[in-house]
Amino acid sequence: MRVLTASVLLVAVLSAGPPARPDANWPNWRGPAYNGSSPVTGLPVAFSPQQGVRWVADLPGPSAATPVIWGDYVFVSSTDPKAQQLVALCLDRRTGKVRWRQNAGSGYQPAGQGSRLQLDERSTYSAPSPVTDGRRVVFFFGNGDLVCFSTAGKRIWARNLQRDYGDFAFQWTFSSSPLLYEGRLYMQILQRNQPVGPRGRPNAESFLLALDPATGKEHWRTVRPSSARMESREAYSTPVPVVHRGRKEIVIAGGDCLTGHDPATGRELWRWETWNPGHREMWWRLVPSPVAGGGVVLACAPKRAPVYAASLGGSGDLGERGLAWRSGDRSPVTSDVPTPLFYKGRFFVLSDVRRALSCVNPADGSVIWTTELPSVCWGSPTGADGRIYCLSLRGEVFVVDPATGRILCTNAMA
Repeated sequence: MRVLTASVLLVAVLSAGPPARPDANWPNWRGPAYNGSSPVTGLPVAFSPQQGVRWVADLPGPSAATPVIWGDYVFVSSTDPKAQQLVALCLDRRTGKVRWRQNAGSGYQPAGQGSRLQLDERSTYSAPSPVTDGRRVVFFFGNGDLVCFSTAGKRIWARNLQRDYGDFAFQWTFSSSPLLYEGRLYMQILQRNQPVGPRGRPNAESFLLALDPATGKEHWRTVRPSSARMESREAYSTPVPVVHRGRKEIVIAGGDCLTGHDPATGRELWRWETWNPGHREMWWRLVPSPVAGGGVVLACAPKRAPVYAASLGGSGDLGERGLAWRSGDRSPVTSDVPTPLFYKGRFFVLSDVRRALSCVNPADGSVIWTTELPSVCWGSPTGADGRIYCLSLRGEVFVVDPATGRILCTNAMA
């Protein structure tokens, strides 16, 4: 809970300047470039609860969502344990005061399990981050509730993806953030093809879904096949748009493979597999999202496994020819939870399992530097104003020099 509160406090610190420029928006989980970076400047290095804080806003309950920003609006998902509600919240970027608050939950409980707020003790349904285009904001929750509001707080439409497409088959509370891209709303559901206890159903399909953000109606739904087994079919990642040599695609990671899809139709353009040869490992659920840069897209294999870079621009089943490089088996370049950052022409891989941040050359995967961090980080790194910001589980913000890896400051915010 302390770390979750600190994440909202961090937004107040990093947004201390006037929100005048459009490039200061942070409209989705990984920012305006979908890679964890922002062009904003004038950000602080040293701050604390007593220094450099513009405002503090308490959430009504636990949330693992990242706040998103558009103009003077800060949107964040939350929970309210007292009211047993899933909450859509809008704060004023200048003051932190609540502009509006709406009950966003339907009360849907898959297979009658869990509560209105959570399925297991490790998380709540308020883990996915909202997404906005400046006209509307869409909130998704792990129980399948997908709700769209105007930026003024008027409910436009709502639906529940489990009710519409069948109960999810996940071991853990599901989280994947929605994507708004060129007039479509994208959701990925990469799940098991068999029940998990009472949840799910036999032969359940994994799929990529495109909706009309104005109405919530389906544009298309494309099945995404996978040869992975058991938990390895599960992905808690988020789809990202990529443009390479003029070709636009939606890239998704999970089920032991990377795939690129036509944004207009959902058709699979290419596939690379696998970080799990023979699909031997059955318990390799995937958490980090893909990130593109330098002509490649990264996939972080689970646990302490390597990071893989697939070459962009291919078609069909890429096989071994599609692999540009991979990190070593015992390399610090590994991540089980955080999604890497692409910033200033380099990848920055934050390893929760190695407690390290590494700068990686996208051309060949060579490690430029590795810095050991004082504590474990599950949040994904952010790059802006010539610095990297990493948030730890203890509520510390490590500010790192991207050129050298030197820790410039450790800011205890909890």
